[in-house]
Amino acid sequence: MTIDGIPTPGKIVAVHLNYPSRTAQRGRTPAQPSYFLKPQSSLAATGSTLERPAGTELLAFEGEIALVIGTAARRVSPENGWAHVSHVTAADDLGIYDMRAADKGSNVRSKGGDGFTPLGPRLVPVDGLGEGDWRVRTWVNGTLVQEDTSDTLLFPFGRLVADLSQLMTLEPGDVILTGTPAGSSVVVPGDVVEVEVDSIAGDRSSGRLVTTIAQGETPFGDFGTKPAVDELQRLEAWGSQEEFDAAVAAGRASAPAAGEAAFDLTDELRSRLGAVAVATLSVALRKRGYHDIFIEGVTTNHPGARIAGRAKTLRFVPFRPDLFKTHGGGYNAQKRAFDTVGPGEVLVVEARGERGTGTVGDVLALRAQVRGAAGIVTDGGVRDAAAVAAFDIPVYSQGPHPSVLGRKHVPWETDVTIACGGAAVQPGDVIVGDDDGVIVIPPALVEEVLAEAEKQDAEDAWVAGQVGNGEPVDGLFPMNAEWRARYERETGA
Repeated sequence: MTIDGIPTPGKIVAVHLNYPSRTAQRGRTPAQPSYFLKPQSSLAATGSTLERPAGTELLAFEGEIALVIGTAARRVSPENGWAHVSHVTAADDLGIYDMRAADKGSNVRSKGGDGFTPLGPRLVPVDGLGEGDWRVRTWVNGTLVQEDTSDTLLFPFGRLVADLSQLMTLEPGDVILTGTPAGSSVVVPGDVVEVEVDSIAGDRSSGRLVTTIAQGETPFGDFGTKPAVDELQRLEAWGSQEEFDAAVAAGRASAPAAGEAAFDLTDELRSRLGAVAVATLSVALRKRGYHDIFIEGVTTNHPGARIAGRAKTLRFVPFRPDLFKTHGGGYNAQKRAFDTVGPGEVLVVEARGERGTGTVGDVLALRAQVRGAAGIVTDGGVRDAAAVAAFDIPVYSQGPHPSVLGRKHVPWETDVTIACGGAAVQPGDVIVGDDDGVIVIPPALVEEVLAEAEKQDAEDAWVAGQVGNGEPVDGLFPMNAEWRARYERETGA
């Protein structure tokens, strides 16, 4: 494809996160830019039609300012990076969240499809204007859904050019997609997406880059990763539960079909989980190959209490003065996590097993309780331990410590996969805890693991009754054929 006589770029480099409005939406702020590549075959011109692949539901738009390199850049400084940009134009960094898990952060298939990078329609010369003088806007079916300016960026244009040029030569015609602001969401067949980049002063414009969405008919084969959607991907694609619910109400999206419904930790399941020993649940998980599901080293401040809820995650990284300066103050990740934990959720904190400082104190624990959280689990310490123990909310931790957070930690990000006490925890996993400890159950396994554990608990209770009546454990624990026949006869199991 050629735009205004510029040949197909040799490289198309895209930035993952760059606008503060977008990072606030995602609940995580990168310390440095990160990138992925898009193939030349993903380019499309204005007026193109893009097929949403058959079997997918989460095709999302991302209006962006695209930089076009004018002169070769190799090992340039951030102050000089902008001088190597000759033009800007509009881009739409389209992607399908259904394939996001296939290639992790590389986005090879989720964002590399044919036509997934519309560009244009016109190149805008940048001479006389600065890197902060630009605006991007996106419309869907004529409604403005995105608007932001380049003077808000976490990583200005010159810094992106300089950073990339440390390892690769940026050549004339190469394109850098500079990130999308808040407002990105899902489009469906029949939608028309328009993106425009112009100067903030309004005297230069790319014109509107127009893409129409259609439905693809060719199914995926059986020889590669197939599309898959979970709750987290659906919410990230739509932007929020409210956006998804509104789309369902408007007929733009469908609620999960029967048999494909997203896992719901109902009050009934929560009650049943609260009645089964964590030790028994762990046996059922071990039978299925899940051995490292224990959050090691944590104990409860409420002996006898139980927790069962979906995980909301918070991650700390080791303390470093510069990182704490950028991420430790203000409305940081820790405060956001406690301010947004939902009713019935368990806030799970990755503190790397570092017990030499507090990771939660009385004010934040109270905030979680007021919001209806089911519990808090941290593999770090608890500050204001006596006050926290006096609250109703159970807290599992490595124990008390009087130090403030900044002694050992920087609050980094929320709602990501973490490692807590040696166990991998994903947002939405089911967390169950009792006096023995805390385990993590993948949502897809909850019902079968719970049913098996309930059966085992019933057997164990019957066996304990026999031992209490004076029976020896040999042949009874575990039950041999004779004892099992008696058990089934007496209980009707």
